[in-house]
Amino acid sequence: MSKTIQINGFTNAPLSWKSWLDIVDVQHATPLQHQVLDSSHPQAKQQDYYRLLVHQPELLQQRSDAYNAIMYAPKGLARADRELGAMVVSVLNGCPYCVSVHAQRFEQHSKRTDTIEQVFAEPRTAGVDAREQAISAFATKLTEQPQHLTARDIQALVDVGLDQAEILDLLNSAAIFAWANRLMLNLGEPEPLKA
Repeated sequence: MSKTIQINGFTNAPLSWKSWLDIVDVQHATPLQHQVLDSSHPQAKQQDYYRLLVHQPELLQQRSDAYNAIMYAPKGLARADRELGAMVVSVLNGCPYCVSVHAQRFEQHSKRTDTIEQVFAEPRTAGVDAREQAISAFATKLTEQPQHLTARDIQALVDVGLDQAEILDLLNSAAIFAWANRLMLNLGEPEPLKA
């Protein structure tokens, strides 16, 4: 991370997340819970979020399979663009933890922070070029007015060079945060990372 950005209550600094409900004690987890935690995320056994959701291991497995396929697929939309969509949606939904994570990942893949500052300040128009602006506008409309999304919104993405597979990747990466943000916002709260 090149510099810490803090705008409108959002940051690219690492945060932790504290569950408001009981989490699974990993030492007493079932074999299925261990298996699901191992396949969900490399640090799942240390994170409250996964240790809460693994109370329902089958559901967490399905969530993790979908999330990992959407965000980490090797082909299609560039990772930075997926992270931009996720970050825009997370700002609009007011989820500081998700914003922090996806701002860091955007910077990791793009090697830039200028767009992060723009997303934190005004996600609806963020982007340093027409492609990023179209991605931000699409993620915004999908979040705020999904019932009004039309073929013109898809065409705006085509006009800046996205192909069909990339458009589907963007739609999925933005849409899954309607779910992810709500889990984070309604089951716990972000906290500063302890040193």
